[in-house]
Amino acid sequence: MSGTRFAFFKGGIVPIEQANISIMNHALNYGTAAFGGIRAYWNADEEQLFIFRPVEHFTRLLQSAALLRMSFPWTAQDLTQHLIELLRAEGYRENCYVRPLAYKDLNGIGVRLHDVPDSLSMWAMPFAKYIENDGGAHVHFSAWRRVDDNAIPARGKIAGSYVNSALIKSDAVLSGYDEALVLNQDGHVSEASAANIFVVRNGTVLTPPVTSNVLEGITRRTIIQLLRDDLGVEVVERDIDRTEVYLAEEMFLCGTGVQIAAVTKVEHRPIGDGALGEITRRVRDYQNDVLYGRVAKYREWLTPVYAETPEVAR
Repeated sequence: MSGTRFAFFKGGIVPIEQANISIMNHALNYGTAAFGGIRAYWNADEEQLFIFRPVEHFTRLLQSAALLRMSFPWTAQDLTQHLIELLRAEGYRENCYVRPLAYKDLNGIGVRLHDVPDSLSMWAMPFAKYIENDGGAHVHFSAWRRVDDNAIPARGKIAGSYVNSALIKSDAVLSGYDEALVLNQDGHVSEASAANIFVVRNGTVLTPPVTSNVLEGITRRTIIQLLRDDLGVEVVERDIDRTEVYLAEEMFLCGTGVQIAAVTKVEHRPIGDGALGEITRRVRDYQNDVLYGRVAKYREWLTPVYAETPEVAR
């Protein structure tokens, strides 16, 4: 089964055709919304659809919404239950992507966050790769800078700030690249257009700290834990200079949408030997086992959709 037939809208599951807002809506006119991205993975052997770390995703959504002065009657656990209901209604037996959206729900004019009602919706769709060339992506450094946390909250998934990401992504793709790397206001490497960044130097994995205007990614957090605790690879969170990328042995991007995408070329310079690196391969293969429920110690990160009494992952 494919397509999108339902949505969580105004507190219940409705046909997708009924989940509509006006062109006068505040969020559409001013970008006053926060969103999330959640994946669910179909394990054919178990005939089970596993949602990956939904409570953490919804916790971040509610935190992002709070930055926009929003509040809701649901906890992250409540929203996970609504998501289970939504995915059961869709009946997906394939990998899918979920888009929850918290938004200012006023039909009218007025640039403000106070005294505006809040709404929350979500919908899902079948989804495979975000970057098609995820085994050897070719990237460049964008002329655009990453949004600064003192201008718009960089650690939240604020809808309006993703105009910055759209500018970055389109310039990259229209110039013949798969993705772009973005510097922050201090000139250090921050993110890709919509993904966190890891580089390998001298066998150590480096990633920008959360104070470098990066999204506090749940996949980022997952990768750090898997590398340190299970694969025995040192991970250091610190500022990364542009030329360190040119000299890196490996590089990869990560995120819910991107998952893990290897970068093998930056502009006209190969990364390492220009092929998928060993650390990147190991962590990608291992994370894939985790996502599909094949690693017992991390089953607690997965919430099954079709269990008779589904337990919400911690």
